[in-house]
Amino acid sequence: MGRRQELEKRQSLLARFGRMVAAETHLDSLLTIIAEEVRNILGADRCSVFVVDSYKGELWTKIALGMEEKILRIPLGQGIAGFVAKTGSAVNIRDAYRDTRFAQDLDRITGYQTRTVLAVPLRGRDGKALGVFEVLNKSKGAFTEEDEGLLRILATMAATFIENATLYEDLRRSHLETIYRMALVAEYRDQEDTGRHLRRMSRFSGILAVGMGVPTPEAEDIRYAAPLHDIGKVAIPDVILRKPAKLTVEEFEEMKKHTVYGAKMLANAESRLLRLASKIAVGHHECWNGSGYPYGLKGEQIPLEARIVTVADVFDALSSKRVYKGEWTVEDALRYIEDKAGVLYDPKVVAVLREKFGEILLAREEENRRMMEDEAAGLQQHFPLRPKDADHQLPKSA
Repeated sequence: MGRRQELEKRQSLLARFGRMVAAETHLDSLLTIIAEEVRNILGADRCSVFVVDSYKGELWTKIALGMEEKILRIPLGQGIAGFVAKTGSAVNIRDAYRDTRFAQDLDRITGYQTRTVLAVPLRGRDGKALGVFEVLNKSKGAFTEEDEGLLRILATMAATFIENATLYEDLRRSHLETIYRMALVAEYRDQEDTGRHLRRMSRFSGILAVGMGVPTPEAEDIRYAAPLHDIGKVAIPDVILRKPAKLTVEEFEEMKKHTVYGAKMLANAESRLLRLASKIAVGHHECWNGSGYPYGLKGEQIPLEARIVTVADVFDALSSKRVYKGEWTVEDALRYIEDKAGVLYDPKVVAVLREKFGEILLAREEENRRMMEDEAAGLQQHFPLRPKDADHQLPKSA
């Protein structure tokens, strides 16, 4: 390919790059698009987009281990990406293993062998470090000065979109935390294991939603709206809600109203998530055969979101210890729900529970472990915004 053709090709790729990054506002998706496009434009084997986490003093990036994406975190100032973020200088290395700034830990984790490295800083509107573009192993030879200039152009183009997506993600994070803490208000009144229960059943709801063919954005909405399913309990008197004995018929009728109370609290909200939570709140005690409450809806009259959350909630409740019951094994809980498929629960959702059972159990273990780690560290309970990410922390000496 001649010089002119090469320039025309790169101009075309730059134009395509601009169009693609401008169309995406979700940070995770944006970073994935950027990494893939930069890799193609530079003719590299891999590209990582590191983002600065100022609060933790770290850089993070998504990496692929097998078929599952993870998050890698590196202390600012360490490794090549950390050096670039801290100094603002570009780095072009022909032999990574001979450079003392290169941390070999990630190669050991992934089994990858890094040879050539080109890294340039990402800067925000205020000139501060926003992150780092790092490309590895050029397909032919080493990275050139022209490659570095091109990567700087790409970094300038991408920085604004990454900054906007980060701000959007921060707003979303604050919104989700508010929702979760609203849910805790109701849950804390009648059980102790609230944080773990909400986090687990929320994870389960997202997994089941994806298994039911719900598009990923909508599945995430179901996941984050699910914890508010019992918000209406705040309107139930303590004498009923915390009664250690069996409820009378009259008391149970009052207890059932928490579904309607919750729906009314959340209805007509401006937030899409709160409107979704309203549908879940009113429908999560309806039964497939029409024997549920508050309206006796039957089959697909019950919103799909509520049918999904019902199975997630019941599975976690059965397999967890409560003041009024012992802990069932996960196998017994699954068996019970399968026995009630087509009676109490949507049989399609139950089939997905069986299909995704291994993933559900893994999520259960992860949430229990994270809660224990938080409690051991004396940290406040929080809602995991990137549940799929199991962080890989490089040693401080890396």
